[in-house]
Amino acid sequence: MAKLSLKNREAKRIALVKKYEARRKELKARSADQTLSMEERLEAQRQLQALPRNANPTRLRNRCALTGRPRGTFRKFGLGRGKIREAALRGDIPGVVKASW
Repeated sequence: MAKLSLKNREAKRIALVKKYEARRKELKARSADQTLSMEERLEAQRQLQALPRNANPTRLRNRCALTGRPRGTFRKFGLGRGKIREAALRGDIPGVVKASW
């Protein structure tokens, strides 16, 4: 299990990303718009840099929904590899069976 503080930090980052998503998208579009003057584009870049660092979606980390484990997480299930194995063996995940050959 991951520390509760790490899970809470990740939750705060998710909230910040959602809060600034529209603003970030608008500023990125303005900074890339070739029809605007160079000053306007530079101002958009400055405003983009002024946003909180944790509002950037690249700072998000995929974590297991049950344990909070940061590594070995499968996007399709949102679970860590250990929890996927346990759920598959119990038969909780339809269509997933233990490999045998």
